[in-house]
Amino acid sequence: MALSILITGCSSGIGQYCAKQLALAGHQVFATVRREQEHAALLACGIQPIHMDLADLSSIQQGFADMMRYSGGKIDILFNNAAYGQPGAVEDLPTAVLIEQFQVNVFAWHELSQLALKTMRQQNSGRIIQNSSVLGVVAMKYRGAYNASKFALEGLTDTMRLELGDTNIHISLIEPGPIVSRFREHALAAFRANINIEASPHKKAYQQTLARLAATESNNKFTLGPEAVYQALLEAIHAKRPKARYRVTTPTKVFAMLKRLLPTSLLDKLLKQVA
Repeated sequence: MALSILITGCSSGIGQYCAKQLALAGHQVFATVRREQEHAALLACGIQPIHMDLADLSSIQQGFADMMRYSGGKIDILFNNAAYGQPGAVEDLPTAVLIEQFQVNVFAWHELSQLALKTMRQQNSGRIIQNSSVLGVVAMKYRGAYNASKFALEGLTDTMRLELGDTNIHISLIEPGPIVSRFREHALAAFRANINIEASPHKKAYQQTLARLAATESNNKFTLGPEAVYQALLEAIHAKRPKARYRVTTPTKVFAMLKRLLPTSLLDKLLKQVA
């Protein structure tokens, strides 16, 4: 049966890959992008592009209204995926920049989930799938804004799952580790734009962060392609009883286990070694 699916963040990476694969499988896919010049490529793949800027509440509401008009008022799956990472030590983060991180990574997803739930309750069916991160499981240094946004997302999602437990609406988290995408490219731009690197007491350590983000390819041997996330998404969409969490990549699985087993002091020693 063809499903009506809304996916955010489809300019590249995980969102674009999943949108294309689901469209090939015969589903009615709506893919959000911020730039109109990206519409043609999606249309050519049988995907309906939706203009949406997650930093703008009115754009979110208008984009969702457009999607509902195209779908005839139906939404079966919401895959909240669009996000970015703001690097920098917590003490170097301007509060306004932290607010921007939460607006895109948390508040926009909350708004879309609320909008989708109104229809899903009327349908008495639906699934909301949140693309979290290994950094929603454990924290790593110089990623404080992103860590905090993903920890907040995990808490909201767990609460939503509990509150909807007596309905036919299912809530799942996907927790990827390193995945091939343009994430580092966007993070590097945010780092340079919003962190005063030269004035920071972390200036020396930041050189390693700059090198990691500027690399054309990840040096993490556990990095997987977006198809790994797609497989988790498929299960979350089609399983009769979807899991609360789908952990993707070895680092996510290992750190989730270590968080349960190790004392905080020992886990901290391991996490401090992560570049």
